[in-house]
Amino acid sequence: MPTPASLSTDKTVGVLLAPGCEEVEALAVVDALFRAGIHADLIAVFEDLRVVSSHGVSITCDLLLAQADLASYELLFLPGGMPGTMNLAANEQVCREIDRRAKAGLDLAAICAAPSILASRGHLRGRRATANPGFMEAIAEGGAHALEERVVIDGPFLTSRGAGTAFELGFAIVERFLGEKAAGAVREALVY
Repeated sequence: MPTPASLSTDKTVGVLLAPGCEEVEALAVVDALFRAGIHADLIAVFEDLRVVSSHGVSITCDLLLAQADLASYELLFLPGGMPGTMNLAANEQVCREIDRRAKAGLDLAAICAAPSILASRGHLRGRRATANPGFMEAIAEGGAHALEERVVIDGPFLTSRGAGTAFELGFAIVERFLGEKAAGAVREALVY
């Protein structure tokens, strides 16, 4: 992803893209971050910079997972989609970083089916969260207090419902980094 011409913060976001991801969920969030002046790297989880989404859209990533220092990102973002979510959940390096971040209280964002990864690893136990309607039972079984809100923030975890709520998740990340005024400016620029 091109770096914004003017950065508003030195905080960065790592966006983990696996084959079969939901492109709108990934790119709408990244668009909101870009407009706010927040740098985001698109990280290909497998061995090709080109990731094909669940709808056949080719996305060229900035770097491969093997090249990324996941610990260097302020926030790690997991887009949903199928089989993208399953591909993320099957990757040991991704799961180790999710576990490390969760234990350390570091920011993780997940949308659509991807909150089920956090739930299955026990990180949403006793926390408020949301997911795609088809994954609400999965996060509840993982111990989350499953809510039907569009975006739910509980401590370091930001979760959202799906493609139709992706910009709202982006605004929530902007607000986390830069405050409500900056998030409002991005909403206005997008005519949201």
